[in-house]
Amino acid sequence: MRMDAAARRFPLLNAPPRLVAVSKTMPPEAIAPVLEAGQRVFGDNRVQEAQAKWPELKAQYQDVSLHLIGPLQTNKVKEAVALFDVIETLDREKLAIALKAEMERQGTERTLFVQVNIGEEEQKAGIAPSETVAFVERCRGVHGLKIAGLMCIPPADAPPGPYFAQLALLGRQAGVDELSMGMSADFETAIGMGATYIRVGTALFGKRA
Repeated sequence: MRMDAAARRFPLLNAPPRLVAVSKTMPPEAIAPVLEAGQRVFGDNRVQEAQAKWPELKAQYQDVSLHLIGPLQTNKVKEAVALFDVIETLDREKLAIALKAEMERQGTERTLFVQVNIGEEEQKAGIAPSETVAFVERCRGVHGLKIAGLMCIPPADAPPGPYFAQLALLGRQAGVDELSMGMSADFETAIGMGATYIRVGTALFGKRA
């Protein structure tokens, strides 16, 4: 498997990364064979789409961990907290406040990642790299949130390695253990830079319609 081969090339890694199978746009019948093969960590981009397929699947496979890897609007926080186990796209103060309030209302906690706009691209969401450490500190100290890690999507038209290295450095400065970085085209590079989660869809499910 390409993941295992990449991890073997970097024997100093603390542990192999975990695979997030990105099931966005995929119907339940396409996800079921991957579940049957033993995969238990999945990622979806939209709350509404996930609501249409994952409650039933999670009822059948109760050890599934579902990650939200797309933008989260504050008016969808209630549904997101109810359905997703991990939210990787915390990217602003207003959302931090809403997540804390909703988790208290539901009497639960969710694993949270801060999304970093690592390439500082106008069209992408995320905290600027220069503001990341301070934002993580505010999430913890002001809002009482447990921030597990950082997430990024590097620019599509540039070598990803320097961006992954920068996220790893920010992670150390912020004192987080998890790094969600690397997708189908670049996950091997991300593994070498210390990714603890990689998000792979096309390589598993094929090209989307």
